[in-house]
Amino acid sequence: MALHVRSKIWIENDHGELVIGTGRLRILEAIGEVGSINKAAQKLNQPFRAVWGKIRATEKRCGFALVERTSGGSRLTKEGQELLDAYIRLRSRCEEHADTQFRELFALECEVQEGLTQDET
Repeated sequence: MALHVRSKIWIENDHGELVIGTGRLRILEAIGEVGSINKAAQKLNQPFRAVWGKIRATEKRCGFALVERTSGGSRLTKEGQELLDAYIRLRSRCEEHADTQFRELFALECEVQEGLTQDET
């Protein structure tokens, strides 16, 4: 039996309110891909109102706009793209660190488990 480490990373403000996590990451990425909040909501199978509410809540908590309307739909603002990019980098670094720590801390235990499994057969 192989073991794997899993983690979730999100950012909160001083009041414990979510600023960005996996769900908002998907929303912002979808808006960047399809160029529309409505199309992003459809792509994610979420109601437009829920997606729009999450965007507005995050904008309020950040103090800046994440999305701006264009003549053809919507796009991420410079600050919105920077938040998205920084969150992606943070999440990647945390996952890499967790993987490294997992290999170091669980290597012996995994070797023992593998040895038991091989001895039992």
